[in-house]
Amino acid sequence: MLQNGNSKNQSQFATFKIYDQMTQVKAITKKQLYRTEITARNHLMIVDEPKDSGGGDEAMHPFELLAASLASCTSITLRMYINRKEWKVDEIHVTVDVEFQRRENRAIFKRKIQWVGSLEEKQQKRILSIADACPVHKALMASVDIETEIIAP
Repeated sequence: MLQNGNSKNQSQFATFKIYDQMTQVKAITKKQLYRTEITARNHLMIVDEPKDSGGGDEAMHPFELLAASLASCTSITLRMYINRKEWKVDEIHVTVDVEFQRRENRAIFKRKIQWVGSLEEKQQKRILSIADACPVHKALMASVDIETEIIAP
């Protein structure tokens, strides 16, 4: 078994601890370029590359999936808070644009939050701080280590 404590290489399994529990995500890529089946618990989704990258464009590509994780986590976190406060918000819309600057080895996430309903200025400011409290936001802002090991077939 080979291990690399801080590798940026792609791993077949991703296990992470969110909400005080470990979660495992499994990715399987077969011969069809670059269609990948992702499973977590009892859920299945497809990830693919765009056609101009050699994929079939059947689903989101990995960076879109990363942006979707931030957008959905933000929206869910805001919904939980808004419901607890009993604020009058019918819908929450979160848009995330992500730009990866290879030369600087830096990712920039631009998150835009909108809602259908009425919030006072003080509530709107609170929305900004609650958005930053979403677990995916915290994980992206944290120091991250990727530990990779090769498991022999």
